[in-house]
Amino acid sequence: MTVEDVKNFRQVDEVLGTAGQPSESQLREIALAGYEVVINLGLLDPRYCLPDEAGLVSGLGMEYQHIPIVFGSPRVADFERFVEVMESCRGRRTFVHCAMNWRVSAFVALYGEMRLGWSRTTADRHMKIFWEPDEVWTEFAAQCRAKTIAPER
Repeated sequence: MTVEDVKNFRQVDEVLGTAGQPSESQLREIALAGYEVVINLGLLDPRYCLPDEAGLVSGLGMEYQHIPIVFGSPRVADFERFVEVMESCRGRRTFVHCAMNWRVSAFVALYGEMRLGWSRTTADRHMKIFWEPDEVWTEFAAQCRAKTIAPER
């Protein structure tokens, strides 16, 4: 088993990987792959998450950050918090996940556009790798872009 086996895994660049919810054994693989930080955007719902992901991640020597994003109502404040956490992790190998890599693909796309120099086209393509964002997520992206990202390049 490797990190690439985690549901909807995507290696974004040399330090950033994203995916759906990893299992306990997959978190061990994530640690072995050299990731230093795990950011969870999912809710602590026992149907979709591990019983003590924070404890497991910490026990594996990685930093754990949790930014719970309600799938049906993401907020610009959630994205702003995500940007703060990502900036605090800059230069460290970071693994970001949620249940399916849908929330994450949207947040990373917007972050890429805001901080990594991605074009709007590149960001939109990234956001749609694993799903087609609905009206809630399309509006969320527009709100984030209006508040935090320069006009389309």
